Amino acid sequence: MEVITSVQNPRVKQWAKLHTRKEREKSGWFLIEGPHLVEEAYKSGAVFEAILLEEGIDWPTWLPASAPVLYVTRPVLEKLSETKTPQTMAAVIRMQETIPSELPRDGFWLLLDRVQDPGNVGTLIRTADAAGLNGVILGDGSADLYNGKTVRSTMGSLFHLPVWRENLPDFVTRIREQEIARVIGTSLQESKRYTDVSYTGAVLLVIGNEGSGMSEEMLALADQNVIIPMYGQAESLNAAVAGSVVIYEAVRQRRV
Repeated sequence: MEVITSVQNPRVKQWAKLHTRKEREKSGWFLIEGPHLVEEAYKSGAVFEAILLEEGIDWPTWLPASAPVLYVTRPVLEKLSETKTPQTMAAVIRMQETIPSELPRDGFWLLLDRVQDPGNVGTLIRTADAAGLNGVILGDGSADLYNGKTVRSTMGSLFHLPVWRENLPDFVTRIREQEIARVIGTSLQESKRYTDVSYTGAVLLVIGNEGSGMSEEMLALADQNVIIPMYGQAESLNAAVAGSVVIYEAVRQRRV
């Protein structure tokens, strides 16, 4: 089995460039770190350029002998890692967005309107997966789906449900014209308590920007806005926390 020992290896230098969005979009590949993420990606049918396993680490039981594995040294993993303590495995996989050909009329989707923090985007994708949503749609201005922090924050949920990018106003306008789903926003404007709104039927739930909330275009397209009341002294909740609270209220109603 080949062992890559030098951080100056041409492939290592090329993979290290995948830390930038420009290089990811140019090449069509992105990096993931850690045995858990690699296993989730492999089980989902992701296309691998290479699976990098630290020299001296046992071959994972879930990984077949035909997998494109390369052994690498610790310095190589450190070169490719964005964390202080690199894990024993990394991989280079194909960027692939799964866009459904049609939306079912009883589905539930999460729309992220300029949610900029990668951790928030990743956490909301993970929550959507845990709650059984049909998919997550990232609007213009949202954090890059393949940013390392976004990917790590999903904890593998990125590979479990459709996640794709759209111009949200255009997308929602098409959906409204087809009368497929209601649009529920999260905003103080003309809002109701999140527990006083029905989430049955097909729903598009919109989470807005961490600082400025939903865009004016999306506010104009919302059928109803909801608010989470604050009982303490905090003015608001983190976007990922707020989104998770509303998602689970919606799921509670939809599963009754």
